[in-house]
This record gives sequence, structure tokens and C-alpha cells, in this order.
Amino acid sequence: MTFSEILDRVGSMGRFQFLHVAILGLPILNMANHNLLQIFTAATPVHHCRPPPNASAGPWVIPMGPNGKPERCLRFVHPSNASLHNDTQRSTEPCLDGWVYNSTKDSIVTEWNLVCNSNKLKEMAQSIFMAGILIGGLVLGDLSDRFGRRPILTCSYLLLAASGSGAAFSPTFPVYMVFRFLCGCGISGITLSTVILNVEWVPTRMRAIMSTALGYCYTVGQFILPGLAYAIPQWRWLQLTVSIPFFIFFLSSWWTPESIRWLVLTGKSSKALKILRRVAAFNGKKEEGERLTLEELKLNLQKEISLAKAKYTAADLFRIPMLRRMTFCLSLAWFATGFAYYSLAMGVEEFGVNLYILQIIFGGVDIPAKFITILSLSYLGRHTTQAAALLLAGGAILALTFVPLDLQTVRTVLAVFGKGCLSSSFSCLFLYTSELYPTVIRQTGMGVSNLWTRVGSMLSPLVKITGEVQPFIPNIIYGITALLGGSAALFLPETLNQPLPETIEDLENWSLRAKKPKQEPEVEKASQRIPLQPYGPDLGSS
Repeated sequence: MTFSEILDRVGSMGRFQFLHVAILGLPILNMANHNLLQIFTAATPVHHCRPPPNASAGPWVIPMGPNGKPERCLRFVHPSNASLHNDTQRSTEPCLDGWVYNSTKDSIVTEWNLVCNSNKLKEMAQSIFMAGILIGGLVLGDLSDRFGRRPILTCSYLLLAASGSGAAFSPTFPVYMVFRFLCGCGISGITLSTVILNVEWVPTRMRAIMSTALGYCYTVGQFILPGLAYAIPQWRWLQLTVSIPFFIFFLSSWWTPESIRWLVLTGKSSKALKILRRVAAFNGKKEEGERLTLEELKLNLQKEISLAKAKYTAADLFRIPMLRRMTFCLSLAWFATGFAYYSLAMGVEEFGVNLYILQIIFGGVDIPAKFITILSLSYLGRHTTQAAALLLAGGAILALTFVPLDLQTVRTVLAVFGKGCLSSSFSCLFLYTSELYPTVIRQTGMGVSNLWTRVGSMLSPLVKITGEVQPFIPNIIYGITALLGGSAALFLPETLNQPLPETIEDLENWSLRAKKPKQEPEVEKASQRIPLQPYGPDLGSS
């Protein structure tokens, strides 16, 4: 008997599972608000230099730029000298008295004047937030293995609530960045624990569906953010509004049970048995729960215990040739996806369309994108889907380089299409990576791969600074990186309808079997009779 069969005995899809997934899904619904918050809290309105004291704004104060619009970062040195009509003959100076912003909404940009020479600090703030997600994944992932999934989930909710609220009251920009870094750490801890606790308590046949449901919670959250930002024009109140709910999630998380596998593997089988009996009672199967014994639980999880004792480290991913090739290709695909995704997701205001409407469109494209991804994964396979998603995204981003700025509709369509492809790439990568790595090193492989997407998302805002040299440089970098990631995916093996490898030997045998059909057509014909599984194998096996 496996853990899945034990779960069937206590109720695999009863009231407990629906309540459990709902409690885990609500915070994910609100997590998009934090990930994309700077689209609105760091929006840069139209601005120009504040006139000197005792001078009024006008063409005699603000010079005109090459595009026929007032300069944003310069003013005339002698605004009162009206005899000099040729602007090119009049000297200019920076905005010594600050700026005037043409907006009724405030943001961190207007409060701390993150414009002109200080505009790089806006991108740095987003990179610091992404760095928090990166460091949080490394630190909290290890702590999760030591102290359990639920304690880390609970502490992460509290960390995000406290640091998000702290950011709303930040007196200075450096303090704001520190709190945003801590917000990133909290989000990373929530993501890690939620994925594990979600897939463990639902049956294998439902895991892909439940994982997709959590993904759609994040998508719906992208619709909530524009509405909140429109209703709350003050950035501090908006920051506080999206942070307060996590205090409630902190309290509700005490109901969430610990991972049964983690309890058994750490020698806490008696506690695991109590939780299983509680779940059985909640699902109306109290008698089945009472029949479970401690010896039966240990015996049925003996295989997982023995696999857990096989010590593999990140170094083994690069020591073994087959794992080394897979890790290189997957790391490049993960890096390219995170790098290019946040170039589009955080660049909404660059397309000159209403910020709130465009964010709704950017969020809405994830719905058809994820549905198409499920169909493609089931019928075309993981290999083709992953490569196509990144190659199409790279092509769309590169195409933006050649579309004039005044063709806003065309640029918006390309950006939305590219963002949808990158969303598909994320959905595919989570499944594809978990299927490629053997059980004995799957968590390590997932961790290393996910590390690279965090590095990509951290570097993405900084690349936008190169646009000050030439406006087309960032899109060239983003597009080429996505194309490289898609090309790397072409070298990965297909996993559709393949059993999950348990050990390194399973992976090597799988590779040998994949080469045999070229000499043995009858094997290929037999494999074609394997029924399709519409959602692929278990995402959460570890």
C-alpha cells in the first residue's frame, strides 16, 4: 500500500481536501498583488522641472525636447530672459528645485523623486524585492526541511504581513527597500510550502488539476490589483491594503496540517497517525482512520524512507553526465522565462495605454494561455510545448524593437502575446522539471532550477537601465535570452506518458529505452497504445 492508498482510506477528496485547498488558495490570490505591486506604487507620471522661486512655469522656463514635448529633467538657467528666442542658444540646468508631477495619484516615484538621474533606483527597488525571493528560497527551503512545512508557511505569512505593512510606513527609500526585500523572502516561503502541502493531500489523479487551480488563483489576483490601485490612489494605503490580509492568513494557517511524509521521515510517525485519523473523522470515515496503525504507516512509507536516506547533493547534478546536460538546459530555460516574463509584466506603463486596463489584459491572457498549455502538454508533449513557448515569446519581444512607438496597439498585442507565451512556459516548466529529475534528487533539481528563474527576475529590472544608452537594447537582450532558453529546451527528452524515474539508474534506463524505437519499430507501435493522461503525472512527487 502506498501513501495514495492510505489517503483513499481516510478520504482522498472529501470536505477536508476542499477546505484545505481553499485555505491555501486564498493567500495565492493575494500574492499577485505583492509581486506586481510596483506597477502602480512606482508608476512614473508626466513631470517637468519646478520653476525657480518667483517664476511661473511656461515655455520660457522649460525647454522643448526633440520629440516636441517639454523636457523632463532640464530647465533654462535664465527663464526671465525673453529676448533670446532661440532655445538652442540658451543654457540649461538640472531641476534644482525639484519636479512638478502631472498626476493626482502619488507613488514612491513622486514621494522620493525617483526620476531623471535617480530613475535607476525605481528598477533597483524591484530587483531588491526579487533578491528577497531568491534568498528566501535558499534559506526557508532548508529551514522547511528541518522544522516542517507548516511552521515555515505560518512564519512566512506573518513575515509578509509585517514587512508589507512596514513598507507602507517607510520614512525613507532605503527603509522601503529593506521591507520589500523581506516581503520577497515571505513570498518565497509561502510558495515553497503551499506547493508541497497542496499536492500531498489530494489523490494523484487530481494533483495536476489542483495545482492548476492554484495557478488560476494567482491569475485572478492579477485582476484584483488594478481595481484596488484605481480605488486607492495613495501608494501607502495601497501597500497596507494588500498586506493586512496576510495577518488573517497567519491565523488560519494554524488549521493547516503538517506534511505526513515529512513527519514520518523525521521520526514523528505517531503525530502523523493522529493527523490522518483527524482527517478521516473530518471526511466522515472515522472508523477507517481508527483501523490505521503506526506499524502499517511506517511499512507503507518504507520505500520513501529508504529513498530519502540516499544522500544526493547539488554537486551530483553536475557530476553525472546525463543530469549535467538536463540541469544546464533546464537552468537556461528557467532563467530565460523569469528574465523575459518580468520584463513584460513590470513594463506595463511603457506601452502608452491606460495602466489599469492594460494590467487587466495582461492578467487575462494567462487564462487562455494556461488552458492551451494543458492541451499542448497532453497531446504535443512537454518538449515541444516548452520550446515553442520560449521561442514564440522571444520572437514577440524582438519584434517590439522594430515597431514604432506611435503604433501602440501593435506593440500592446505583441507584448500581451509574449506575456501569454511566458506564462505558458512557467506552467510547463514546473511539470517538465518534476518529471525529468529522479525522485532521489528531484527536490534538489527543482530548487536549483527555480533558483535561476529568481536570478533572471532579479536581473530583469536592471537591464531596463541600458535603455538610456539606446531604447532598443533591453528588448534585444530579453528577446535573445528567450530564444536561447527555447533552443536549450530542444535538447531535453520527452516525458509524455513516461513513468517518473525513482533513481539515477531509472533515468539512465529510460534514456536507453528512448533510443531503442529507432531500431525496433514494434516497440514504438506498442508505446502508441499507451492511453493519454490529460494532466500528466504527479507534480508533487518527491
